[in-house]
Amino acid sequence: MHPYIAVPATVALVWRAYSRNSLTPAGLVVAALTAVVHALHPWSAFFALLVVFFLCGTAVTKVKHDVKARLTLSASGSSGGEGPRTHIQVFANSLVASVLILLHYRQLLARDKSGDASQGCWPYGSDLLVVGIVSNYAAVAADTFSSELGILSKGRPRLLTSWNFREVPPGTNGGITFWGTMAGFLGASTIALTSVLLLPFCPIGLTSRTGKLFGDYQPGLQGGSGWGLREKAAWVLAITIWGGLGSLLDSVLGGCFQASVVDTRTGKVIEGNGGEKVGMLRSLQARLTESA
Repeated sequence: MHPYIAVPATVALVWRAYSRNSLTPAGLVVAALTAVVHALHPWSAFFALLVVFFLCGTAVTKVKHDVKARLTLSASGSSGGEGPRTHIQVFANSLVASVLILLHYRQLLARDKSGDASQGCWPYGSDLLVVGIVSNYAAVAADTFSSELGILSKGRPRLLTSWNFREVPPGTNGGITFWGTMAGFLGASTIALTSVLLLPFCPIGLTSRTGKLFGDYQPGLQGGSGWGLREKAAWVLAITIWGGLGSLLDSVLGGCFQASVVDTRTGKVIEGNGGEKVGMLRSLQARLTESA
């Protein structure tokens, strides 16, 4: 990615997070480093995915924030809501993608002895690292959308890991709603659509000026390496589905390994600041503060 685009874009991204109090100081540092790693790659698509995820995630977090704050309690004793995202949450959302981006960049450099990894296109059926990068952001976007919008559902969440899908309070780890699940697929689709617009797909029948075919750029669904409308539509559908399923898998893991602390007096879930684990002592302190 060209430095004259990457540098101001990174500065703008970090400044927006700072001015909106979206990230803690440590979170800002990790976010800046993450943006740098994404900008190192010659394809602009991956940096764009990071930006789209951050902007869309911030937007859905702000939707009816005051209403969501009343649905849960904070471990500090105030109204609910996790507050600014921490460096751990930034790592959780982007570390896998950052590692895959560095590996793919190295792969491109190895293919091009001249060292210019920005040339060429992405053939159909190659480079699973690209699939992993896009799928990572589709899954975290789906999880963010489902969490931030699903909690506003009028129906009570159902615990995905219980045998009878019993009702649980809003904000419970492992709890899902129909509209929250649909919001998750919407979030995944924003990443899928961004990727299909910006990834350097090899078009069908790509030829040189002399009319010589560069490679087997027949439609990918017909055994070739080219991306036509059908291949791109299938890509968008697949990324959207896998992103949504990734969000559901996150709910299953949350229900199995992240116990939710519920205030017995109000019936509300107690959330830790920045998504941290809530201990029983802190939950007791929250109850005493709330009742004071």
